[in-house]
Amino acid sequence: MEKITTVLFDLDGTLIPFDQKEFIESYLNLISKKFVPMGYDKDTLIKALWDGTGNMVKNDGKVMNRDVFKSTFTELMEKEYDEMEGDFMDFYEKEFDDVKETLQEEVDRAEFIKTLRDKGLKVVLATNPIFPKVAVQTRLNWIGLSVDDFDYITTFENSHYCKPNLEYYKEIFENIGSKPEESIMVGNNALEDMIVSELGVRTFLITDNLENPQKIDINKFENGNFDVIAEKVLNIL
Repeated sequence: MEKITTVLFDLDGTLIPFDQKEFIESYLNLISKKFVPMGYDKDTLIKALWDGTGNMVKNDGKVMNRDVFKSTFTELMEKEYDEMEGDFMDFYEKEFDDVKETLQEEVDRAEFIKTLRDKGLKVVLATNPIFPKVAVQTRLNWIGLSVDDFDYITTFENSHYCKPNLEYYKEIFENIGSKPEESIMVGNNALEDMIVSELGVRTFLITDNLENPQKIDINKFENGNFDVIAEKVLNIL
């Protein structure tokens, strides 16, 4: 068995303990509160966000995810995304922070991540790259972390694919110079996160906020709550 050099973590529902449905509801409510008073139609705005996200998930790699989102958004909103981007970044830095109310418990992951890096491991935040970097940083603040605590983070500015496309993971390994077979992936989605096992990555499925709409048999993955999986990861390194 290859020596483990790299650990990848999903963010939402994995490092951050919340339910995805509650997160989305809070997020859409807050973004509407900001942009509707600025003259944007709520239904059109939400459709643009959903369609932009959906098209990023289908991205074939010709352009960055941000460019896919930008073209979808511009078409539906009938306004150049570049003209709105400053307001969006402001939202993700400020109002978006209130989504923290959906956390099921207050946790601090700083010591855990530091322990991994102190062991000489590369630590990657493999969050689905449908958000800008600033939105990732805001969410990391909730659990005592920063983008600087990771060797690599996927965002819509630096990624050409999304989960569950295996090309998303291949791009990570290419960018960080690690081999799949010397890596571990920890996530809470039975398809999006565990699919990387097809590349030879060892996987651990977090069951606290399990996402499994495809009804995949989770017993074929090593699984358990965050504390159990964290202990297992530390014990095999």
